[in-house]
Amino acid sequence: MDAAQWLADYRARLERAAHSARQAQESLRHAGATASSPRGEVTVSVSAGGALEGVKLTPMARKLEADALADLIVTTAREAQRIAAGRMAEVMADYLGDSPALDEVVSHLPEGVVR
Repeated sequence: MDAAQWLADYRARLERAAHSARQAQESLRHAGATASSPRGEVTVSVSAGGALEGVKLTPMARKLEADALADLIVTTAREAQRIAAGRMAEVMADYLGDSPALDEVVSHLPEGVVR
C-alpha cells in the first residue's frame, strides 16, 4: 500500500470514529430518565449523569409524613438514576463495544444497572 492510500484509509477511519463519537454524544444528551413512585406521589427527573433536574409532587404527597415523603423522593431519585445509568451504559456499549473501556465505565455505575 502506498503512502497516499494509507493516509486516505487513516482519514476515513478517523472520520468514522468522529462520526461515531458525535452520535454517542447526541445519544447521551437524551439519556436522562424520569421515575415515579409506586403510587404516583412523586416523580423525579435526572440527567444522563444522574443530576437531579426536577421533582414533581402530586396532591397525594401531602398526605405523607415529612420523613416518609423525603425517603420516597430519595428512593424515586435513585430509581431514575439507575434507569439513566442503564441508558448511558447502552450508549457507551454501542460506541465502545465489549472492551476494557466499557468495563471501566460500567464499574462506576450504580449497583443494579443492567446493560
